[in-house]
Amino acid sequence: MAEHLNKILFIGGKGGVGKSTSAAAVAWKLAKENKKTLLISTDPAHNLGDIFSQKIGGETQKITDNLYALEIDPETETTKYINSVKENVKGTVQSSMIDEVNRQLDTAKASPGADESALFDKLISIIIEEEPAYDHLVFDTAPTGHTIRLLTLPELMGVWIEGLLKKRRKTNENYTQLLNDGEPVEDPIYEVLLERQNRFKQAREILLESDKTGFIFVLNPERLPILETKKAIDLLDQYHLHVNTVFVNKVLPAEVDGSFLAQRRRHEKQYLQDIEETFPNQRKIHIPLLPHDITTLEELDAFSGHYQL
Repeated sequence: MAEHLNKILFIGGKGGVGKSTSAAAVAWKLAKENKKTLLISTDPAHNLGDIFSQKIGGETQKITDNLYALEIDPETETTKYINSVKENVKGTVQSSMIDEVNRQLDTAKASPGADESALFDKLISIIIEEEPAYDHLVFDTAPTGHTIRLLTLPELMGVWIEGLLKKRRKTNENYTQLLNDGEPVEDPIYEVLLERQNRFKQAREILLESDKTGFIFVLNPERLPILETKKAIDLLDQYHLHVNTVFVNKVLPAEVDGSFLAQRRRHEKQYLQDIEETFPNQRKIHIPLLPHDITTLEELDAFSGHYQL
């Protein structure tokens, strides 16, 4: 792998194209090169434990020398997130209202976007707190749509929180004038919002730092993965998050034979040409289709040699 390889790598793509295997192979290769690497799954359908034949879960587990892994569970993180919000508001509302506030927060736990917000909170924590301890962080992300929402959240949430902060500032000014003593009003909620704004800003700066953070999409030489990957890359470009590499996975090896595979290869040849034309600005790394699943670390070790980043 190149010396300038990004410290933080996000590996995404359509469901079923081989993201988890690719992420595991990249992390394995880095670890073999004596780079202390943390592999993190943000996909609710975690596959890392199956790939490494060991239970991983929500606490960092050592896989082998220099390689550690972690599976983030959105449900667990949402519960932690809501509980932390409850703690934050405990001192800011009247005791008579606490039960009602908690009830509303419990309802919010099941609302659309709650998982993504909690997941991103955990992701920010990992990037900010764990990054200094590792040479590389490799994220095995959820299927494309979830990945897009996850990566664009800092900008969207930043705008939203800025709006909330303006409203709180206006309210505080009104209270100060009402009290007519000129003393600023202490506002714990304002402080919490400000702290969250700073964390989102920090995360966004890290995501935008092209020397530090890289984005890789995995696709197969088939029509739907090509179309979905193109849409995803174009959308991320709008947020100034640029995908520089694509892994073209499950490419038929040259030595396969038989009339069925010959016909399949003709279709694949056209799709490989489409990939060249659709992604002119991305480096394309071709990964061969294997005759079997990767079931051992020895097989993963051999397979990781194809990932020449």
